[in-house]
Formats: sequence, C-alpha cells, structure tokens
Amino acid sequence: MISFVGAGPGDPELITLKGRNRLAEAETVIWASSLVPRELLDHCASNAEILDSAGMTLEDVLKIYSTSSTKKVVRLHSGDPSIYGAIQEQIDYCVENQLSFEIVPGVTSVAAAAAILKREFTIPALSQSVVFTRLPGKTKASMPKRESLRAFARIGGTIAVFLAGARPQELQDELLCDGSAFNQSTPAAIVIRATWSDQKVVRTTVGSLAKDMAESGANRTVLVVVGEVLDGPTQRSHLYSPGYAHRFRKRSLPGTTTGRPAKDQP
Repeated sequence: MISFVGAGPGDPELITLKGRNRLAEAETVIWASSLVPRELLDHCASNAEILDSAGMTLEDVLKIYSTSSTKKVVRLHSGDPSIYGAIQEQIDYCVENQLSFEIVPGVTSVAAAAAILKREFTIPALSQSVVFTRLPGKTKASMPKRESLRAFARIGGTIAVFLAGARPQELQDELLCDGSAFNQSTPAAIVIRATWSDQKVVRTTVGSLAKDMAESGANRTVLVVVGEVLDGPTQRSHLYSPGYAHRFRKRSLPGTTTGRPAKDQP
C-alpha cells in the first residue's frame, strides 16, 4: 500500500492522526526535506527506510513504488497533497500498474494562514469564495491563460497566491490590473513559512505589497493573501441567527434569542 500523506504546513503537530499512524506503520518513507520538517520523521519506526525526495526525479520515486508492492510506503508531502502536490502523475502510475494506494489529506498553508491571521476567509458580504492560485514563473506553459492572476483579481473575493515570493512587483501589478476589484488600500498579508519556528507575517496593502515583500527578504515558502476579509467590517452569519431556521433548529420565539432544537435533531 502506498499512502500519500499530507504533512501539514510546517508545525509538526499539524499532521493528522491518520497521517501520523501511517508514518508509524511505514516500512519505507519518501519525504521532501526542503518542505517538510525533520521532526515528523520521529513518528517513523526505527527500522523504516527513509528516503529524501529532494534529489530524486519522478522516475526514481516510481521505481521505489514498483519494487515495494508488498510493503507499506508513505510519500510524505508538504501541506495537503491535492494542492500543488504533483501527485496526479503518481496516482496515474499507481492506477496503470494496479498498485494499491490511498491519499491522507493534510492541513493546507492557506488554512494555517487563516489561523495565524485570526480571520475567517469567507465572511458574509465581503467574500464567499477563496481562490488558490500562483504566478506562472518557470512553468508558464502549465498555467491556463484563462487562469491568470489578473483574471481572478477582476472578480475579487479572497485570493491566496502561492510561489510569488521572487516576483513581488509582478504580483502587485497583476492585482492592480485594469478592472481589478482590488485597489491600493485593499488589505493583504504576507505569510512566510507558515507555522514553522521562524514564521514571519507582514500585514500590508496591495499598494505596498511589492515594497514590503522585497523588504522581507523572503522569496521561498511565501503565501500572499489578499482581500477585504483581512480587515473589513464583518457581518453576522445567518447560521446561528435567532431568526433563521434550518433542519436542526427552529426560529427563536419572538422577543427571545434562545435556541429551539427541531424534532428531527439527532
């Protein structure tokens, strides 16, 4: 069995219980040393084979899968494997070669950033959508033209931009393109190495984004979050409003705010 396990954003305690258990059971662990803290390997058995993927190609990794069909193998990815995890080609290989596999989700750096910033990213009337995107960079050919950052900027909402640390001015220019829903004063946050011991957070605005990113000195493991949810006025959700009913709760009686459980509540 091959287990693709999300290690979380950096804090060793943010791996899931299932992910931790898979590490403890694994006979072979392939981990990304440049993105995953070494402390997570403490969960591994003392006799487990530990392989660092930093210097490996996809073919190197697949060879291990093909020769370990009777073993328990963990491929330890940073964050959540489904977000920029480059696992689809590995999944395709497992399917094509009839290898048993599973995917154990992990905490994304976006979820970690929300916790660090102490903000909800889907606040009523401000934003009900969160976009995960990136700047093209060296892999420009893999970015669909319709998914440019400026295309999302014209829609607005909450945008989390990965892999933009080395191109701060380009990032700012894309966010302030013609027709953008953002402006110079739109709140932004630069989250560097989220949840790691050397984590750094810079709160800024879109208009000062390039300057503040450059001054931070960071160009790797940088997540930029943009949107009014970072500092805008909040509006109460209907979910727990006394005047709102759903399957498990009736509306409160006039003049009260007391909850009234519905009959079909489990």
